[in-house]
Amino acid sequence: MFVCRAQNAVVVPAPPAAMPAHTVDGNSPGIWVNGLLQVYTSTGGELQMMTGESVETLAVAAGPTVSENTHMPMWIEALWRDADGTIYGWYHHEKPGVCGGSLTTPEIGALVSTDGGRHFVDLGIVLASGAAPNCAARNGFFAGGHGDFSVILDREHRYFYFLFTNYSGPAGQQGVAMARMAFEDRAHPAGAVFKLSGGRWEQPGLGGTVTPIFAATVPWERENTDSFWGPAIHWNSEIERYVVLMNRACCQPEWPQEGIYAAFSADLADPAAWIGPKKIMDAAKIGFAPGYYPQVWGTTDTEAGQLPRLFIKGVSNWRLYFGYGDFVEPDGPGPDDDEEELGPKRR
Repeated sequence: MFVCRAQNAVVVPAPPAAMPAHTVDGNSPGIWVNGLLQVYTSTGGELQMMTGESVETLAVAAGPTVSENTHMPMWIEALWRDADGTIYGWYHHEKPGVCGGSLTTPEIGALVSTDGGRHFVDLGIVLASGAAPNCAARNGFFAGGHGDFSVILDREHRYFYFLFTNYSGPAGQQGVAMARMAFEDRAHPAGAVFKLSGGRWEQPGLGGTVTPIFAATVPWERENTDSFWGPAIHWNSEIERYVVLMNRACCQPEWPQEGIYAAFSADLADPAAWIGPKKIMDAAKIGFAPGYYPQVWGTTDTEAGQLPRLFIKGVSNWRLYFGYGDFVEPDGPGPDDDEEELGPKRR
């Protein structure tokens, strides 16, 4: 019998489920529209949408269109739906033609839809690195940039917080970083997003510097990169904390997945409030490669309770237990019986 105490995120087996999209290649956000769940995912060349009565019963639907857009390819990775039905979204865009086409530099942009998410208008780029592309980068994909991100509105409805991967600039600025935008600026986001740097939310979203909350151990221009990336954040009502799941690339070319990690915060405005990251799943236990893009699904991808689904690259063979009390695995020792309890130590 496996017993675990303290503030925990513990992987437990679950009946299999999978998103029916052709390919899941990033965070897959969802919203509720007219009683149905709409989930979006992207391959860069194609925007896809799935609908259903739950995340376990999704079916492929017609993909959304985007107008006034010069930012293809794009991956929609975060969504928010206002009470009046207006949908705001944010996307990862990879600039073509960087370094002769061998590498790219991602940016993060904003979208809006007034027809239930079938059609979006591009509001432009809101987060981009000010560092020049590093064409000598040897990670295989990026010469810098900001991308692979998620967005959440705080409980007070004051700010949208962006958690993104910074692949650019000095080594000490690379890793998982944060920015935020006032809630009232959501319809006009240009120039309204500010990065966290040196403990202050004052650096401009376009350019500016960052201080990562989870810094890269080995920077992204090195072929043996060691860094967390691809943060997926949600509010967990069971433990009343924000929880972020992350990949860890280590320590060879082409970003091999070392494992999946969780970190916790009670206050997104305070960069010192984060607890973790703590490994919750080794790459070998995922069962397929590449095992990227961990994501919790409860009510949506940004709201969950004690035992939500855990999806990895659109596949779910697991749930995540969250709690302060004991968790007892009902069928005896399982594949995750070596997980340790999460404590207050920061990486």
